[in-house]
This record gives sequence, C-alpha cells and structure tokens, in this order.
Amino acid sequence: MAWYVVRRLLQMIPVFLGATLLIYAMVFLIPGDPIAALAGDKPMSPAVEAQLRARYHLDQPFIVQYLQYLKGIVTFDFGTAFSGRPVRDELARAFPITLKLALMAVVIEGGFGVVFGLIAGLRKGKFFDSTLLVVSLVIIAVPIFVVGFLAQFLLGVKWGIAPVTVTGNATFTELLAPAFVLGSLSFAYVLRLTRNSVAENMSADYVRTATAKGLSRPRVVVVHILRNSMIPVVTFLGADLGALMGGAIVTEGIFNIPGVGGTLFQAIVRGEPPTVVSFVTVLIVIFLISNLLVDLLYAVLDPRIRYV
Repeated sequence: MAWYVVRRLLQMIPVFLGATLLIYAMVFLIPGDPIAALAGDKPMSPAVEAQLRARYHLDQPFIVQYLQYLKGIVTFDFGTAFSGRPVRDELARAFPITLKLALMAVVIEGGFGVVFGLIAGLRKGKFFDSTLLVVSLVIIAVPIFVVGFLAQFLLGVKWGIAPVTVTGNATFTELLAPAFVLGSLSFAYVLRLTRNSVAENMSADYVRTATAKGLSRPRVVVVHILRNSMIPVVTFLGADLGALMGGAIVTEGIFNIPGVGGTLFQAIVRGEPPTVVSFVTVLIVIFLISNLLVDLLYAVLDPRIRYV
C-alpha cells in the first residue's frame, strides 16, 4: 500500500506540471496587456510600468515566468495581486469557505443520493423507482441558477427558515441552503448511479450465493450489494469534489459567499493572472488528492482489489 501511494504521488508530478503549464500559458498568453488593464484610462509613467513588469516577471520570456511561478509554489509564495495584497492571503480567506461548502454538498449529495438510489434499485420498476427517476431528470434539466434563486426566495424570503445571504463567517447554518443547491445536480447523478449499480448487482452470482447460505436480507444488501455498488459512486464523488469547488461561482454569487468562485470570477474580470493561476493551481492539487483517496478507497470497498 505504501509503495502504491508513493507511485501514485510520483505519477501526479507530470500531471501537475502539465496542467499548471497549460493554465499558465492560457492565462498569460491571452491577447492584451495586464499592466495596461491595471492602469485603465489613467496614464502610467514608464518607470512605474517597468517596475510593475519586473515585479510580475512580465519582462522575461514565458518559460522563465513559468519557472519563477513554480519556484513560488514550492516556497508557498503565490505572488501578489494587482491590488497589492498577497495572493496567499486571498487563498487563506477564500478556500476554507468553499472547501466547507463543497464538503457539505458532497455529504448531502452522497448521503441522500446513496439512500434513495439504494431504495430505488431494490424496488426496480416499481412506483417509487419510477418517481425518483422522474424527479432526478427534472433536477438535471433545471439550471443551477434557477434552483439557487428559487431556494433563496422560498427558504430565505418567503419562509424565513434560512439566511438569504452568507456573512463573512460562513457558519454551518448559513451554508446549509447553498450546499443543498450546489449538490442538487450531483445528487441526481449519484441517485441514478447507485440505483443502476444496485439493480445490476441484485442479479449477481455472489448475491444469490449469499442468499442461499441463509444470510439475512439486511446483511446481503449492506455487505454484498451496497458495498460493491459504491465503487462507481465513490469515483464520481471524488471527481465531483474538485468540480464543486471550481464550479461554485453561480451558487456563491447568488448567496453572496466570499469563497473561491466569487474571488476567481472577480480576478478574471479584473485581469489578475497571478490570482487566477494560483487559485486554479490549488484546485488542481485538490483534484489530484481526491482522486488518490478514491483509489485507496477501492481496496476498502472491494476486498478483491489489492495494491501490491
């Protein structure tokens, strides 16, 4: 197991370098001059412009800029935003909020999706199963911003059972409604994945063997059917964690959450390459780590899988 983890970590290095190089190139090689965009309509003296270009390494070749950026990552120095504030401070402020929101969304979508998917799979073709399939299709078809505004109006304005917006503290209570909104789409996919996997494993040989041995129905369902059905679900949830953190722009904008989505969107609008690249780099690291954890969970869910 230890050697497998080391090997996977070594495999992540070229993936990380390739992804960061691609993101860095896309952000820093797009048309336009970020220094000119920073100045706006106000004239900037040549001395100040030269100082800013040297500060952000814009006066050097692209590969040198990228190597300087990698050096900063190793030393946890993500540079300085055009506002003068260190990007590391922006990361420390925004990422804990979005990580908390994404983890809450994963727990909600995973918990409810697995439970309802299991019931639907055990009752395949019956009324409950058909109803859940229709509900999941409706959730998938409705855009996330519609769900967000509807939840904000009903829960916050009309019924008053949830805050309309999130404060800077981003407490558990304040993030509960946004977490439900953020995880609603993935909940439908988890439900359908669990349902299809459970229905398929219901007719497997090992399930019939376990039943013939006289094992109780709950043990057969939990230990044999559900455990083997969780592999595709865990794979989806592991990949979805990174997607939720990067795709929370709409939800954070609706509920005024000061997280990664809102900060990243503002950095793109203002044309701040150091902030954009640093935030995306951290998202890449989170995505790689979550995929590593998913690989390790395979051996827990399926005893037939062993990492030698």
